[in-house]
Amino acid sequence: MAFSRINKLDPPSRGVFRRAAVMLCSLLCSLFLLHCLVDTTNTVSPSPVRASGGRCAELLEDLRSLRSKRLVHEWSAAGSELTGYGRGAPPPADEESVILPPPDLVSSGRVSPRFAGKLSPLGEGSKKLPQALIIGVKKGGTRALLEFLRVHPDIRAVGAEPHFFDRNYDNGLEWYRELMPKTLEGQITMEKTPSYFVTREAPARISAMSRDTKLIVVVRDPVTRAISDYTQTLSKKPDIPSFESLTFKNRTTGLIDTSWSAIQIGIYAKHLDNWLQYFPMEQILFVSGERLISDPAGELGRVQDFLGLKRIITDKHFYFNQTKGFPCLKKAEGSSKPHCLGKTKGRTHPNIDPEVVQRLRDFYRPFNMKFYQMTGRFFGWDD
Repeated sequence: MAFSRINKLDPPSRGVFRRAAVMLCSLLCSLFLLHCLVDTTNTVSPSPVRASGGRCAELLEDLRSLRSKRLVHEWSAAGSELTGYGRGAPPPADEESVILPPPDLVSSGRVSPRFAGKLSPLGEGSKKLPQALIIGVKKGGTRALLEFLRVHPDIRAVGAEPHFFDRNYDNGLEWYRELMPKTLEGQITMEKTPSYFVTREAPARISAMSRDTKLIVVVRDPVTRAISDYTQTLSKKPDIPSFESLTFKNRTTGLIDTSWSAIQIGIYAKHLDNWLQYFPMEQILFVSGERLISDPAGELGRVQDFLGLKRIITDKHFYFNQTKGFPCLKKAEGSSKPHCLGKTKGRTHPNIDPEVVQRLRDFYRPFNMKFYQMTGRFFGWDD
């Protein structure tokens, strides 16, 4: 009877078989990898076994390649997700602020923390000086353009404004390079600092870095741009004088104060003259700030062509936000929410005396006409 009880043992559970199978697979994989490593380091004359070593090396390389592509895909999705500012990421600084991004990719906002460290151990990518720059103009739509471009998998950009070529040039190019995100072969490194366009020294400095740098300028009706500029300053300094009083040196005579930066930035032809001393016109692309709102896919198509990239950003990436009054990104891959710019964008402008607005239009008209001739594009600001 006792012997009968001993022989009637319970059958092994499924969990035991599963663990055994996993251990066996791990053992076989370890043996296979050990075999590959031994064969690839073997320096003896070719043999039948050596031939299989070459195949092992190919398999290992394929595995590395597949893993690299997967990580880049996840990296791109995570970077796009962070542009929304609705999932815990902080909104970007205002365009004129000087906030330098940390050199690592995580805190610069291009890679989600859960992917941190997954690229560098493989030696994937490197930090390069930018091949393209968004150089202006302030309150023209540069932040929107940068966020839209970051959807493209072949563009890597610094989120904040480095202000290297106007305020931090003495820090040197290596300091500047460290601010850039890592890029893979075929990807473009970019940054945007709108004040470059009106900085006299910037063209020579950028040319000294690379004469092949591609330059992008987002321009907007200079009158509307000036009012937007004033609105931003007013939100920070509510006690500043009125727009009307800052516009004129003498309102009675109607003499415009061109020393006021809000007015001076909009004299685009004057600033462009300075850039054309160092860069040919074919290396400068002018993006319409108005069309960036009314037809974002069309303007982004021109930018992608200018950068020599495949047109990946299309109509399907945008929807129009009626509340903000400008387009937003639809949910990107890896994100469950749409992506709009921060609350500081799309501020309501104060009411400006129509007579002052008309005097400004009269002031800017000859400069606009010259700018149309120089660029070969009619922007329609004087209709």
